Amino acid sequence: MSLKTTTEVELVDHSPKPAVLIERIDIIDIVRGVALLGILILNIPYFSMEEYFTEPWSQDTSNPNFWVHAVNIIFFEGKMRALFSMVFGAGIVLFTSNKEKAGKSATWLFYKRMIWLTLFGLAHAHLILWIGDILYFYGLIGMLAFLFRKMKPKYLVMGVPIVAIIGFIANTLFMQKIRGEYLEYKVAIESQEAGNELSDKELAAIAAWEETRKEMIPNKEEVVENTAYMKGSYADVAGHIRPKAWDGQTKYLIFSIWDMLALMLLGIALYRWGFLTMKWTQAQYIKTIWIGYGIGLPLVIFSFVYNTIHFPNVEAGLKYIENHSIMWVNLIYDFQRILIMMAHVALVILLYQKGYFTRLMNGLRAVGQLAFTNYIMHSVICTLVFFGYGLNKYAEWEYYQLYYLVLGIWIFQLIISPIWLKHFLFGPLEWMWRCLTYGRLQPFVRK
Repeated sequence: MSLKTTTEVELVDHSPKPAVLIERIDIIDIVRGVALLGILILNIPYFSMEEYFTEPWSQDTSNPNFWVHAVNIIFFEGKMRALFSMVFGAGIVLFTSNKEKAGKSATWLFYKRMIWLTLFGLAHAHLILWIGDILYFYGLIGMLAFLFRKMKPKYLVMGVPIVAIIGFIANTLFMQKIRGEYLEYKVAIESQEAGNELSDKELAAIAAWEETRKEMIPNKEEVVENTAYMKGSYADVAGHIRPKAWDGQTKYLIFSIWDMLALMLLGIALYRWGFLTMKWTQAQYIKTIWIGYGIGLPLVIFSFVYNTIHFPNVEAGLKYIENHSIMWVNLIYDFQRILIMMAHVALVILLYQKGYFTRLMNGLRAVGQLAFTNYIMHSVICTLVFFGYGLNKYAEWEYYQLYYLVLGIWIFQLIISPIWLKHFLFGPLEWMWRCLTYGRLQPFVRK
C-alpha cells in the first residue's frame, strides 16, 4: 500500500479561478469518513431521546442500554468530535497551501468559504432543526484557526493544553455562576420555609435560579412538555429547537471556541508533521496506539465510573455542585479524548498501510470526501424518523435500538458514496459550497 495515494490531481491553472479537480490525500478522507460516521453515534440520542433519558438505567449494569452507553462514552464520546475538528484543521492547510505556494493569496477565498459554512450552519440549525450543528462553529472558529496556519507545529501543539486549560477555566467560571445562583436560591427557600418574609434580594435569587433551572435543568413536567413539542408539527419543533440553538450560537459561543480551536490547531500541527499523511514509520504509529490507549483508556474508564457513581440523576448532580466548588475530574476529559483519538487515527492509518479492509477503506474514503453532504443527510434522516412531522418516533425507542438505525445509515452511506463519486466530482452540497466560494458554477458531472 502506497504511503500517499492521490485520488484526484489538480490541473495546472495559473488564473485566479479554481481548477477543475483538486488533489486529495486518501488517508485524510478515510479519517474524515471515520469521524463523520462516528459522530452519528453520539448525535442520534439528541435527535431521538427526551431529557434525562439515561436516568432509568444509569447504574443498572443488567440493562443493555448501560453497556451500549458505556462503550459509547469510553471509545467515541468526544473522540469523534475531536477527530472531525482535527481533520478540519488539516483541511485549512490543504485548502491554502497550494494556492500560497503558487504566489496567490488564499485569505479572502478562505474567509468566503468560512462565511458560507457559517450560513450553512445557521440553516442546518434553524431550518433542518438540528440543535447540535457544528458547521456554524467551524465556520467562525475556522477563521480564527486560519491565523495560526503558518506557526511552527511545536508551538501549535503547546497551545493545545493551554487552550484546553483556558476552556476548563471558562467552564469552571460558568459552573461557579450556576452554583452561586443555586446556593443563594437554597438560602432563600430555607428562609421561606421557616416562615420569614423574603427580602428583595431573596426574591431575586429565587427568580434567577428558576430562570437558569428552566433553561438547563427542566423538571419532569417540563420534560413532558418538551417531548410533546418534539412530537408535534414542524412549527412546534422549530419553536422548541430554535431558541436553544440560537443561545448556543450566541450566548454560549465563548464556551465552544476553546475546544474546537485547540483541536484545529492540533490538526494543522499533525498534518505539517506528517502524522496525517503517513510519513511516520509504522513503529511510530504502533507506539502512538500503545500510548493513546494505554493511558487514555484507564483515564476515561475512571472518569466514567466516577460520573456513574456521583451523577446518576439531576438531584445527585445538584447535591454534588452544592458541596464541590470545582469539578476537578473534568480535567481528565480533554487529555483522555485526545489520547484515544490519536490512537484511533494511528490504528486506522496502520490498517490502511497494511492493506487490510480494502473495500471498507474505499467506502470510508468516499464517505469522507462527501462529508458535508453525508453530515446533513444524517440530520435529514433522523429528523424525519424521530420528529413529530416525520415518523414521530421521538422518545419511543430504547437507547440501544437507536444503533440499528445508525448501522443502517452507515451501510447506506458506505455503499452509495463510492457509487456517487463514480458519476460526479463532488457531493451536491460540496459542489454548492465550492460554487459559492469561487463565485461561479463549477464542473459537477465526472467525464
